[in-house]
Amino acid sequence: MPRKKVAKRPKLAREGFSGRIHYFVERAFVNLKQNLLVTLLTIGTITLAFLILSLALLIYVNLERVTENWSDRVQVTTYFASSLSTSDLTSLKSQIRALEGTADIHYVSQEEALQKFYARLKGQEALLDGVSPDVLPASLEIQLKKSHRDSASISLYVERLKKIPLISEVQYGEEWVKRFSHFMDLIRFAGILVAGFIVLAVVFIVANTIKLTIYARKDELELMGLVGATRLFIKIPFLIEGVVQGIAGAALAILFLLGVYLAFLQNADFFFSFNTMEAGLLFLPLSYLAALLFAGAALGFLGSLASLKRFISL
Repeated sequence: MPRKKVAKRPKLAREGFSGRIHYFVERAFVNLKQNLLVTLLTIGTITLAFLILSLALLIYVNLERVTENWSDRVQVTTYFASSLSTSDLTSLKSQIRALEGTADIHYVSQEEALQKFYARLKGQEALLDGVSPDVLPASLEIQLKKSHRDSASISLYVERLKKIPLISEVQYGEEWVKRFSHFMDLIRFAGILVAGFIVLAVVFIVANTIKLTIYARKDELELMGLVGATRLFIKIPFLIEGVVQGIAGAALAILFLLGVYLAFLQNADFFFSFNTMEAGLLFLPLSYLAALLFAGAALGFLGSLASLKRFISL
């Protein structure tokens, strides 16, 4: 008996790997155009979600900058019960430098301490009339390394410092350091929560958009499966759609945020009465911008994958 002829899958306009890629990308953009209104609504919603995320990142970046500037002022001050000889002072400095976290040490003599008091009481110097340097203790002002300026590290450093002989008292603004550390922890926690909500929102939005596209083309997709198209072959254009929507939303959010940032720099001194140049406000670094675009692509991909699993299982 004559064998039945097996229908061959029609060849692509372009052969090879590049031909397949061209087909997938072209098919994805055709799908986006065919569902233009839904596509625009999806990209707009993703843009809004990423705008909230990027704004939170912008605030965080500038808070980190302020934190770094403030942490430069954090110092540990040690006082002595009596004046030290040159050899004792040299020995004490060596012991302090040996402690992990020490960045710099500055010796403040009794005379220098009195001059600092005069500087702080500018305009009221008469209050210090008759005060001699002998009533003020000499001290060592210790600057810490950046990695040791958090509350826990400073507390541990101070405990070790107090064990060194000749030191009678240690001050470092304990309450201020703790409050500031707790504030930054709260900011980081809030940022993680915002990012988590946005991840869920973007995946949900893209997944539902792809579902609408699949519903609209359900018959066509079933026909493609009947003529021999693999499930992966059917899926790839939809995955590309999700990636395009995610990147477009993230890119638009970045551009909008940049416009808001530049407008703020131009008008902040008028509305808020402070100099933006002196404040040193920063925009998002390139690494953050790249991460946002990558996140948009990844979330768009995940959203598409989530919807396809229900309708087109591998």
